[in-house]
Amino acid sequence: MKMTIKKLTVVFVSLLLFLGGCAQMNGNTANTTASASPVIDRILQRGELVVGMAGNMPPMNMTTKDGELIGYEVDLAKNMAATMGVRAKFNVMPFVDLLSALQSGKIDLILSNMTITPARNLKVAFVGPYFTSGKAFLTKIKTIALADEAADIDAKNTKLVALKGSTSQAFVEKAIPDATLVTANDYDEAVKMVLEDKVHAMVADYPICVVSVFRYPNQGMLSVVTALTYEPIGVVVPAGDPLLVNWVENFMGIAGETGLLQELKEKWFGKADWLLRLP
Repeated sequence: MKMTIKKLTVVFVSLLLFLGGCAQMNGNTANTTASASPVIDRILQRGELVVGMAGNMPPMNMTTKDGELIGYEVDLAKNMAATMGVRAKFNVMPFVDLLSALQSGKIDLILSNMTITPARNLKVAFVGPYFTSGKAFLTKIKTIALADEAADIDAKNTKLVALKGSTSQAFVEKAIPDATLVTANDYDEAVKMVLEDKVHAMVADYPICVVSVFRYPNQGMLSVVTALTYEPIGVVVPAGDPLLVNWVENFMGIAGETGLLQELKEKWFGKADWLLRLP
């Protein structure tokens, strides 16, 4: 009996030691577990939400004569940062560079009139849409301006400009393959081509085309406001961070229900006083 009790005691003590070791191992494992949201962690540690945008897509985002960023998406980003309890920092770059900057961690998210597409969604996550748009033409040629369908202007002698890396470029390549396509790094460059008659028309989202008409009232600019495509615009966030996606989804849901999105739409699309601040 004594030997049995002794053996049981040894086994019990050994079991306690083993369990204690497991607890220690579990504790160490817990301490080294990856963050539930590495992007949110770096935002909070930095005290800044770094937002990527092109800075020349009025009225979504634009740069004033004084170099200040303004627009629908600028206000949206500032509200998002304030809700996080951090500052909004804007990283302005060519539209075509935004996705690579997001994937490399140079920016935390994109707010830059970016259309939600299946191809892009294979690489990054989207939340939205927070705005819907469609393709239109900005031109000085009436035969193009009055076209309601892409087939009406499918001519080899037609020269079109579109933003590099945009869905407008993809639209022209697919829907108007016989047209000569020129790509621009930003919309200011593209509009200038139309003004100087270097191209027949610019293909872009219709708000940008309409705003360009108002910006240059004495240039005989015309725009087709009939949406040729459906363009859902969304917030772009990095892949592999479900907590950040969930946070942005909840923020956007609240922004919609509380009237923030409608307020911003009325501010930037219902008034045109901000045009005087543009170059």
